[in-house]
Amino acid sequence: MEHTIRATDLARNLGDVLSRVRYRRDSFVVRRHGKPVARVVPTKDETDGATLGEALSIWFDGAESDPAFADDPDAINASDRPPTRRQEL
Repeated sequence: MEHTIRATDLARNLGDVLSRVRYRRDSFVVRRHGKPVARVVPTKDETDGATLGEALSIWFDGAESDPAFADDPDAINASDRPPTRRQEL
């Protein structure tokens, strides 16, 4: 769906607009002083638009699992590092 947005509103809400473009495939015409100056549209990424059924099919029909994947959980845990700074919730 195509929407119109003022440049000021785009600047204030860029994250929300980009989320709508990415996840809802919306597009926006950006206006400045009442005149269209730009268009924000979704990219034509090959990975976009896969249905859940397609994703599951790819998952189940994919390559064989690696039997040695988790042979050494101690080495995996040892390589895990704590975060460098505390993240607030």
